[in-house]
Amino acid sequence: EKSQDCMYLQYCKVCQSYKAPRSHHCRKCNRCVLKMDHHCPWINNCCGYQNHASFTLFLLLAPLGCIHASFIFVMTMYTQLYNRISFGWSSVKIDMSAAKRDPRPIIPFGLSAFAASLFALGLALGTTIAVGMLFIIQMKIILTNKTSIESWIEEKAKDRIQYYQTGEIFIFPYDMGSKWKNFKQVFTWSGIPEGDGLDWPVRDGCHQYSLTIEQLKQKADKRVRSVRYRAVEDYSGVCCPVTKGVETFFTTPCTEEPRIALSKGDLILATRGLKHWMYGEKILDSAADGGIRERGWFPRKCVEKCQYDSETDQPVEGEKKNR
Repeated sequence: EKSQDCMYLQYCKVCQSYKAPRSHHCRKCNRCVLKMDHHCPWINNCCGYQNHASFTLFLLLAPLGCIHASFIFVMTMYTQLYNRISFGWSSVKIDMSAAKRDPRPIIPFGLSAFAASLFALGLALGTTIAVGMLFIIQMKIILTNKTSIESWIEEKAKDRIQYYQTGEIFIFPYDMGSKWKNFKQVFTWSGIPEGDGLDWPVRDGCHQYSLTIEQLKQKADKRVRSVRYRAVEDYSGVCCPVTKGVETFFTTPCTEEPRIALSKGDLILATRGLKHWMYGEKILDSAADGGIRERGWFPRKCVEKCQYDSETDQPVEGEKKNR
């Protein structure tokens, strides 16, 4: 509604609208999400402004439930095996056919039940460790009033400042300086998060668009650092291509980000890469400047670097220092 603020905001080409501060577009949900943290496949939804507290409680209660289940499995196996173990002078024998004491258990506990209980115990302990670690990570983020995406943005801000040696000092604007105040931004007694998801309290010396301005700088830097490649081999877009070499097959990126299919002659703007894989945007032949582009990973051996012309030359070292 405030046209004078458009210069500080990011524009979403898919939603055809400006993004509110702390909002990001989710490819899976196909919409912009307020204060987006990440897209969770286990709840088939995004974790953001409305459900951040509920998702964190889920990460706490799931391990507690698994700990309770583990205790039941352990006690069940202990009591059943105790009635079946006989200690001899030279060996220990276990009779899984029936208990030696009366009364007999209501549910027969044989070899298959023991194997199933042992397998379930392993799943419960594994879930406790994995989800418990996610809960600890989420709590660390919440106590600094950040999201997973904003933590990544802050790291990129430090890298950008160090790379160009601008002398800037990036201060995360939404950290209230108190863990309790940051905690109350997410958890409330009513279960309804504070604010409206658009305007946020910020630290002294910062304003509502401090983070979005940094994001715009990072996007401009991303365009400068991007390198144009041309596809020299076809690629179907499969996750683990068999025909692109053993190393490419076994080093496929472990991420939910998509792969893009390539045809010989396609142009790609690569923004980052691994040893055998690259990530970038494929420029469609029918798209004009600023048109729609397909993003994703593709094998490095399928492309070759294009020769730059005067319009796409990378900045020289002196220009980098002045940015």
